[in-house]
Amino acid sequence: MKVIEQTHELISLPDNLLETLEKAGRTCYKSEARITQDSAPKFVDMLVRKKHHAMIEFGDIIVRLTTNRGVTHEMVRHRLCSFAQESTRYVKYDGKMAFIRPVWSDKGLLGQWDQDGAIPERLAQGDQIWLKSMLRAEAEYAQLIQEGWKAQAAREILPNSLKTEIVVKANIREWRHIFALRCAKSSHPQMVALMQPLLADLKSKLPVVFDDLNV
Repeated sequence: MKVIEQTHELISLPDNLLETLEKAGRTCYKSEARITQDSAPKFVDMLVRKKHHAMIEFGDIIVRLTTNRGVTHEMVRHRLCSFAQESTRYVKYDGKMAFIRPVWSDKGLLGQWDQDGAIPERLAQGDQIWLKSMLRAEAEYAQLIQEGWKAQAAREILPNSLKTEIVVKANIREWRHIFALRCAKSSHPQMVALMQPLLADLKSKLPVVFDDLNV
């Protein structure tokens, strides 16, 4: 068993994304003649400031999220996205399982924990309960597989903390909506901890469409 951190990976962020948005947006004004080599950022900034958000739907971003299954249950509620997720029906966990560390748990002790070693006595009681529960789920899943259960049946005992990967495609307008909801203080801490670094990454690469999101 492994305890790992959740991560994100930008799979597709087209180099000409702003230029695409400009070409779409200028169609409304028939101002294509004003396109220059460096006009796209200023034009897209105008679209965002004036909330002409229909135009930024023409830019898609694809991201791979490595997180737990509880988080992905929330993520797939966003209707205007495309999803491809690691399937517990078809993936047989016959090796070491990976579980996502709860962000409120002890990162140092859980991050250094080795399945072959003893559970650290200094680990908080709640963290110990979580760790023992993950170990039990892994062991009992393996027992069900040995009893002849297929992966799609044995998955019934898998916990929300199980590591999963999900690829998410959404346009910029929808990503802005996702960040507004999922980076808010009222959102689940595990979701916030996943989405805030992704937002920061996109701000560094596309500040003109994400810098105004102060979440």
